[in-house]
Amino acid sequence: MLEKAITARGHLLDARHESAIRLFNGFIEGYPDIAIDLYAATAVIHNYADPIENGMAAVAEAMRILQSILPWIRVVILKTRNSQLAEERRGKILTGVIADRAVREHDVWYAVDLCMNRDASLYLDTRNLRGWALQHLSEKTVLNTFAYTGSLGVAALAGGAKRVVQLDRSSLFLNLAKTSYEMNNFPISKKDFIIGDFWEEVSRLKQKGEHFDCVFVDPPFFAVNHQQGVVDLVNNCTRMINKVRPLINDGGYLVTINNALYVSGNEYMETLEKLCADGYLKIAELIPIPNDFAGYPETRTGIPVTDPAPFNHSTKIAILEVRRGKLF
Repeated sequence: MLEKAITARGHLLDARHESAIRLFNGFIEGYPDIAIDLYAATAVIHNYADPIENGMAAVAEAMRILQSILPWIRVVILKTRNSQLAEERRGKILTGVIADRAVREHDVWYAVDLCMNRDASLYLDTRNLRGWALQHLSEKTVLNTFAYTGSLGVAALAGGAKRVVQLDRSSLFLNLAKTSYEMNNFPISKKDFIIGDFWEEVSRLKQKGEHFDCVFVDPPFFAVNHQQGVVDLVNNCTRMINKVRPLINDGGYLVTINNALYVSGNEYMETLEKLCADGYLKIAELIPIPNDFAGYPETRTGIPVTDPAPFNHSTKIAILEVRRGKLF
């Protein structure tokens, strides 16, 4: 299965080994205990097995295959998703010494810290959305909520955005965003890096009379702030979307991302259509997930837990156009 997956992605492997792709998506390509990402010349193996031991033979076999087919890989990291140890969830180097710290995508550099947390610091399923930002946000003002390491905002700046505000609860993540800025020679304005809670900081931006041409809403699946509110992609994504709508200029974009596995594509479309019923929002575009993440026709096996259609993956990305006065 892994050899077949690597063959399908051969056209994505650049000669300089600077790109980032999902090399094997076991959930979709036949072996759900394992997923493998490639960041430059560093492979990240995710062991999702429970119990953990059930995935270790596959990890060893994956390492053998990677070393045979892609001998230029310098470092292999193992992330053990169900470990009780935070260090193992963040990732441990199995082979090699120093993991890659940057990747290039659409001729834009992104800093990565592959063992910073459970995820690998750059989400590969949103690559096409970063491409959209490059093409559509020239001279626009942008708010990137739940920014994580700021990649959507970095793409917006690379596309010519005149201002990007990055909002996240973690200074650690936003510091990595600043490193991406430095790599691309983007100026860093401290006031445009906001460390805080989504609900509280969006309210503060409203009070200040801030407005943006584009707002990204890319929340985690579930999170709780007992003082402010719950982020729950299954039950309250409408509340989050409505929270940011007053910040968006007439004719602007509201970009929503829902990665809840148990929310089908039809269910999410119904949610968006209800939001658009008042005539002040319109679904303009659905952004597909790249095939290396979603699987190729020749590598996909089985049936997904929920049908993502009309999206092509459980990560569901929609671009909404906004009206403040005249209705669509």
